[in-house]
Amino acid sequence: MAYRYDPDLEFLGSCSSEELNDLVYSLTHDKDGSTRYTESLTANEKYKRYYPDHQKYWKEIAEEIQLFGGNTFANIFRGGRGVEYKEILCDVCNKMKVNYNKYAPTKEIEQNLLMKILKDALDKISPEELTNLGRELGLDSVSLVNPSQLSGILIAIFKAGGFKSYQLTLIVVNAVLKTLIGRGLTFAGNAALTRTAALLTGPIGWIITGLWTAVDIAGAAYRVTIPAVIQVAYLRTLSENRDVIKFENMKS
Repeated sequence: MAYRYDPDLEFLGSCSSEELNDLVYSLTHDKDGSTRYTESLTANEKYKRYYPDHQKYWKEIAEEIQLFGGNTFANIFRGGRGVEYKEILCDVCNKMKVNYNKYAPTKEIEQNLLMKILKDALDKISPEELTNLGRELGLDSVSLVNPSQLSGILIAIFKAGGFKSYQLTLIVVNAVLKTLIGRGLTFAGNAALTRTAALLTGPIGWIITGLWTAVDIAGAAYRVTIPAVIQVAYLRTLSENRDVIKFENMKS
């Protein structure tokens, strides 16, 4: 088995061990906290030698994602290698019925995935909760717009990037992981996780639970690839916004 060079996963090499911790957990543990019987990472010599210093074996972490994304028997015919991340991402988007262009950049496809979850959650919360969400994000005059307009504003903020977009990403990913692996992000720059987290956790949980029922029927691999892709999408956003996140956290 070996890591297959993947331009969409190379950035993991610049993530700290603390940042990689949740990804490693989602790859190696089921929702009940037990070790996944299908994982191979914990048997890797570098894992045994360096855990929990995940940064020293980030390629083995990336390899594990690739292997879960490929069919086990097909991996054998690939010389023990899995599939590239973008193929896994598109497969997850298909399963979650995300509207995306497979020829678009990976970052854009990840944003489409997270945006669909956010949109579905915003559709499920009450007008009062929606207004509170806007206030928690520091939006002015939220009481002057109707719920539909406010929902549109939040989606526009998410698309625009920057710190508020990062906050929304953080909230979405935290809620998804609570549902999928039984715990939220342990490294999240907690200054960005405001009370807004609670407002979307319930609705996102309902959405993901409904999906999970279908996933349980469809196959075990999705129980790993979906949370892994969500994690990678979050880590990419984190990596691309370190300076603004650091600045905003210092202000808090």
